[in-house]
Amino acid sequence: MKFSQLDTDLLKAIANLDGIPKGAINIRRDGEAVLRTSSPNINISSLPDKPGLLVDVKPGTKNETVHVPVILTRAGFKDKVYNTFIVGEDADVTIIAGCGIHNDSHGDSQHDGIHEIIVKKGARMRYVEKHYGEGKGPGKRILNPITIVRLEPGAHAEMEMVQIEGVDDTLRSTEAYVQEKGNLKVIERLLTHGDQSAESDIKVRIEGQGGAAQILSRSVARDKSRQVFRAGLIGKTECNGHVECDSIIMGEAVIKSIPELAAEDSRAVLTHEAAIGKIAGEQLVKLMSLGLTEQEAVDTILEGFLR
Repeated sequence: MKFSQLDTDLLKAIANLDGIPKGAINIRRDGEAVLRTSSPNINISSLPDKPGLLVDVKPGTKNETVHVPVILTRAGFKDKVYNTFIVGEDADVTIIAGCGIHNDSHGDSQHDGIHEIIVKKGARMRYVEKHYGEGKGPGKRILNPITIVRLEPGAHAEMEMVQIEGVDDTLRSTEAYVQEKGNLKVIERLLTHGDQSAESDIKVRIEGQGGAAQILSRSVARDKSRQVFRAGLIGKTECNGHVECDSIIMGEAVIKSIPELAAEDSRAVLTHEAAIGKIAGEQLVKLMSLGLTEQEAVDTILEGFLR
């Protein structure tokens, strides 16, 4: 399949791909799979009853990566996809997902992705999802991901959710279940500007003894953009959990941070931290004393904060 320069640019933005990678990959463009390759240990197939994928990682698979990016280039196009990922017992893999939208039209372009991820006993998974939007048209670029994660006993997962830029509206919902001695880390990085709106709702239930979970969020809201961050930890047995939310607010932006802890067992240890504030003046002065302009200093601080 031949890809345009626009396709390539969107792929680079959401998945850091310099070209078409080797191994297991599925590229979906404007509602259709345009490239699909399975590997000996990772099989990608279509769901029989709805648009989407089944990604099946064989037990014991080590150090392999699967790419499943989505790109939208049609004016005013709306897409919905259901993906299921099964990471077999004792496997160790990286899944790189995400969506890039290019919209120069008057109509809104939208992608809704519903992902279910099952990490089997003793397996390890790193999941990276990036959202990116571009285009000069007045039509909105809308992304609404729903992710359901299930960690079986002894499974470990790290999930990195990133919204780079150019997304006008997003409503992200993440729900996770952690079993005995499972360990989940959710990292969210978000930048909004202009009149953009972003809402994130994360809820993690630690159901198995010895389970652990972390929810870490870093966000920047500029101009007149709006953000709402909700993070809930439910400890149902002896477990450990922590929520941390740090935000920088600029201009006329609005940020709401709503951490919630629920201990349903006296042995559950749950903590949270939340902070919202502006860039410290001394940070700007220090960088400007090194020769940076005020805008360069601001950009440097924000880049480091969101890294």
